[in-house]
Amino acid sequence: MSQTFRVAIAGFQHETNTFAPTRAGLANFIAGEGWPPLTEGAAIFETFEPMNIPIGGFIAAAKKLQWDLHPIVWAAAQPSSYVTDEAFDYVAKKITDGIAALKGRIDAVYLDLHGAMVTESHEDGEGELLRRVRAIVGPGIPVVASLDLHVNITEAMVHHSDVLIAYRTYPHLDMAVTGGRVARHLEKLLTGERPKQAKALRKLPFLIPLTAQCTFIEPCRSIYEELERMESGAVSSLSFAPGFHPADIRDCGPAVIAYADTQDAADRAADQLARHITEREAEFRTQLLSPEAAIAEARAMIRAGASKSVVLADVQDNPGAGATCDTTGLIAALVAEGVPDAAICQLYDPEAARLAHQAGEGAALEIALGAKLFSGGGTAPLRHRFEVAKLGDGRFLCTGPFYRGARTNLGPQALLRVRSPDSPPGRGIDIVVSSTRLQAGDKEQFRHLGIEPGERPILGLKSTVHFRGDFTDIAHEILTVESPGAFIERAETLPYARLRRGIRLSPRGRIHQ
Repeated sequence: MSQTFRVAIAGFQHETNTFAPTRAGLANFIAGEGWPPLTEGAAIFETFEPMNIPIGGFIAAAKKLQWDLHPIVWAAAQPSSYVTDEAFDYVAKKITDGIAALKGRIDAVYLDLHGAMVTESHEDGEGELLRRVRAIVGPGIPVVASLDLHVNITEAMVHHSDVLIAYRTYPHLDMAVTGGRVARHLEKLLTGERPKQAKALRKLPFLIPLTAQCTFIEPCRSIYEELERMESGAVSSLSFAPGFHPADIRDCGPAVIAYADTQDAADRAADQLARHITEREAEFRTQLLSPEAAIAEARAMIRAGASKSVVLADVQDNPGAGATCDTTGLIAALVAEGVPDAAICQLYDPEAARLAHQAGEGAALEIALGAKLFSGGGTAPLRHRFEVAKLGDGRFLCTGPFYRGARTNLGPQALLRVRSPDSPPGRGIDIVVSSTRLQAGDKEQFRHLGIEPGERPILGLKSTVHFRGDFTDIAHEILTVESPGAFIERAETLPYARLRRGIRLSPRGRIHQ
């Protein structure tokens, strides 16, 4: 039987795109914005254990080990620009006050973190939080954390923690699995099976586009396979974090972190993995198409007999990377090209959703749709006459592998339709309009409004990679679209001011001076 250890658990997640137009305030974390709302105490067990969330996986593993868990708080907001000081200090204080109240009565601390949080006062939000936690518990209490694959790892994060373990899949299908992995590693620390671990951090010399980080494709697929082969013997844990490039901070970019029984073993493993990744640098290049070019390719595939949907990924308006989720570039191109049958998910426009509910199903609605938050790159509201094809309340259970187990509360939803002369009966360009920003990652986002996505020849998805978890099986082909948005996939076009000099802004690309 496992020894009963007492562990404080908490979570604080935000992926910060410093180039995005909107900030994450306290209200965003309290509401959750597609994530569960700020949750405290025992409610954490009921909310998160069924979900594909790291803290849920940690809880499940800890229960099997018969540990005594002390839940404090969990909070997250949709990716955006800087986290306000008010929001950071409010949630961080709940965490540190909770840990302080348990001081002397806990054996360890587990934190469910993202790793790419930038606040108004701290470039390294997680490093600052870990510093505050370490100051309370002292050097003798293990502090461990799970991290997103898109973490921008810093020396402060490594220094103030005992173990950091990142996801190994993108789409993030292993979030809960990663929480369980952290629990099993913590068990070895607490039982003395492994002594206090040596650490090695290596920052890599180039930025990686998000579309090239997908672990369903090369080079990441085989890199993570190699990582798992290397994680043996004296090496207890390896993580490769490809990074989150739209963050104007010194430590932005990919990194490798190794933990081992000896410093020599940690250094050798980190150097070997970093070298293996750098040798494959050229393979991280990515292809982006204009909306018009992507539509033309999709139509050619359909004419050639494609039996599944052609997916157009509107990657630069992905709210999961800090974009506004309200740009109309791809939608306007579908309308202008007279596409007869397509479905797009999802466009953030609470005003349009409200007007649709007022008008009712079957009504005609002449409005300017979208582009309320982002107007860069020439994007503008789509002025058109829409049919209100279907209404919804935004409440449904996600069933796909990424959002699995999440119960959404997105507010009023509407399916707005634009028909062309060639549209089949009951079809057209169908736009899922939402009152909450949430990237397209689950088929239920369509089904909630009466659309079976696999039956549509063209699907437009406001997502970068996560959609692949639930949509790959119905995709004839996936095309990545470079339409204007607040998430810029080409890092070499971003106006970095704080990024460290000497790093390449793209694979084999120019050096940041």
